Amino acid sequence: MNDVQLSGRIVERAALRYTPAGLPALDIRLTHACELMHAGAPRKVSLEMHATAIGDLALDLARVPVGDEIDIRGFLGKQRNGKGVMLHISAFVPSSQSPNSN
Repeated sequence: MNDVQLSGRIVERAALRYTPAGLPALDIRLTHACELMHAGAPRKVSLEMHATAIGDLALDLARVPVGDEIDIRGFLGKQRNGKGVMLHISAFVPSSQSPNSN
C-alpha cells in the first residue's frame, strides 16, 4: 500500500505549468515538524518534501498562500528527474478547515 497523510506548511511554490496532455500541474515544497512516539520514547521529526498536484487540484492549490498549513493525502513516487521522492497529492484541505484541527 502507498497511502500518505501529512500535514505541512507550504514553503515554496513553483509557477503553474501544464503537462504534455494539457493538464495544469503545480509543484510545491512542504515542511513538517512534530513529535511522535518511536520505540517507546518521544522523537522529534522534521522534514522537507516536494509535492505535486495535477488537474483541478493544482488550480485549487495555486490559491493557497505560501506559508499556510495544509493537510494532504496522496502517494509517493519518483520526482520527474528520477532523483528523490515526490508526494503526489490526491486530496488536500487547508489545516484550518481540517476536521482534526482545533
